Amino acid sequence: MKKTLLVSVVFAFFISCASANSTAVAVGETKSKVLKTLGSPVMTLDNKQDGEIFVYADQVFSKKGTRLAGSHYWHYNYVYISKEGKVTSTRQEKQNYPPQAIDSIKMEGLGLLTSK
Repeated sequence: MKKTLLVSVVFAFFISCASANSTAVAVGETKSKVLKTLGSPVMTLDNKQDGEIFVYADQVFSKKGTRLAGSHYWHYNYVYISKEGKVTSTRQEKQNYPPQAIDSIKMEGLGLLTSK
């Protein structure tokens, strides 16, 4: 009986952990909480006088024959941090290019470094 109860509790714990969205952070959270929740970013961009941008990237492989962005794509999560160390906004997108191809000067020219 004890083993059944223990297995049920462990199984419920794993289900609750798997269903949590670990890529979401709330506006107003501190920089340290973002780093604790999401870990170290793949890249940090300077947002001029507004603070910095943490870039998180995950490579996603799709099934052959689907109409996603090719056979694989990158899921980006941009977290905008103010000079005061608070999250001002976040942005998520899918792209075909790897994180090494992100150019902060090009992004600034396109107006993508500002908080949205």
